[in-house]
Amino acid sequence: MRAYRSLFLIAVLALLFASCNNKDVSRTTGWEYNSAENGGFTKVDYKEQTTGPGLVLIQGGTFVMGATLPDPLRSYDNEPRRVTVQTFYMDQTEVRNIDYVEYLYWLSRVFGTDDPLYQEALPDTMVWRDRLAYNEPLSDLYLRHPAFQNYPVVGVSWVQANDYCVWRSDRVNEGILVEKGLLEWNLEEAAPDQGKYPFSTEAYLSGAYKDMVNSGLPNLNPNAGEGEQTRNVRMEDGILLPNYRLPTEAEWEYAALAQIGNTVEERVYQRKFYPWNGNFVRNDDKRYYGAMMANFKRSRGDYAGVANNLNDGAVITEEVGSYWPNDFGLYNMAGNVAEWVRDVYRPLSHQDVSDLQPFRGNVFTETVIDPNTNKPELDRMGHYKEEPIENVQRSNYQQADNINYKDGDAGSLSSFSFIDEQGQPQNGKGQGNTSSTEVMYKDNRSLISDKTRVYKGGSWKDPAFYLNPSVRRYHKESMATDYIGFRCAMTRVGGAVPRK
Repeated sequence: MRAYRSLFLIAVLALLFASCNNKDVSRTTGWEYNSAENGGFTKVDYKEQTTGPGLVLIQGGTFVMGATLPDPLRSYDNEPRRVTVQTFYMDQTEVRNIDYVEYLYWLSRVFGTDDPLYQEALPDTMVWRDRLAYNEPLSDLYLRHPAFQNYPVVGVSWVQANDYCVWRSDRVNEGILVEKGLLEWNLEEAAPDQGKYPFSTEAYLSGAYKDMVNSGLPNLNPNAGEGEQTRNVRMEDGILLPNYRLPTEAEWEYAALAQIGNTVEERVYQRKFYPWNGNFVRNDDKRYYGAMMANFKRSRGDYAGVANNLNDGAVITEEVGSYWPNDFGLYNMAGNVAEWVRDVYRPLSHQDVSDLQPFRGNVFTETVIDPNTNKPELDRMGHYKEEPIENVQRSNYQQADNINYKDGDAGSLSSFSFIDEQGQPQNGKGQGNTSSTEVMYKDNRSLISDKTRVYKGGSWKDPAFYLNPSVRRYHKESMATDYIGFRCAMTRVGGAVPRK
């Protein structure tokens, strides 16, 4: 017995000794990571992507995208098709008035209220006006009065929603660096003519804002010069988050249906018509029996029900987070406000797009390089200026603008071109030759164009039919309404599920 105990003790000591001397080395070269003596190549002990402010993890998977109800409008633009969506993050609620006003305040502080950047970001508060209704108080108060601060922002175009996502990405990453003591707050006014820009993630990664760096990470490069003992954070460090953005149509529909609550061992036992179970818009839980599941227009002239017995408790919009979340924990994926998504609208996109991460709207770009400095050009917000790639020679795509690819129109396998003021065909952004069947006129009067974007979900102004997540609608990307808002999404980097 003593012999066994001795052997066990020796084995334990050997393991402890081995663990103390166990160095993380490259499987390729055998060189030690994170060692200046071995060249200083850095390998991060990365665990999980940090969940950004306001986001909820949406575990990806396969689902049937498209119609789940008969189409009384006979639009036939959402033919069912099985696709797969990767894991991603989405805002738990719609973007609120207070969130957007914070964005406006930042723009006013950095650029001033007279600056075009601020003016172009202002929501259209006049969307509440009706020629035969008294909605003027909403035009004056809805955006900025504290009584409405937790209500979803409206009057925001698709373009403005995208700009908000870009701004939010930079502010979140700036806050992460400041919290870790790696950066100082930049609270000065932006002066691009003096080389001063507000913080942007991409410009920081390129080595800008050196005067704002508080203390960098250790620089293990043995060739680092004097004063270069520290360095900026790199994307390889896993500290910075991917960009906030609008969700794709497929991501939004997948998140709204939340079939995770209706699946047993890969078998979906009940297909949903709404973000909740059942075929009705009232709650069947005994505790809340008969309560409305969403904020919508019940019938003509009935936005809320009878006084003292309101059916959904909201005449117009309601505070985000009202009603019940779906099985992903997302609120108001039906009702309250409809929401912009990333896609360009085409009636037959469901048939055309890929079955993995379906999306129509890709315009592949490259960074504009200043020929004088050989460095990227920055816009006033500190972001790289981008332009469509010319002379593409790749096996997976042959043109930069792929919005019209396979959209069913004549010549859609190549790109559309435009007629100039003299009536001559012009190649679109260096995308190849044209023919008479590939011409789209600049004065095209069609409602469907490359500037037409999809929005999803019913609103306070819509009947119950539009609460179905599969229903597709579209609007010009520069237009705003009193019933369309948005929420942000973020790409999930790494595994589909959190590591245990």
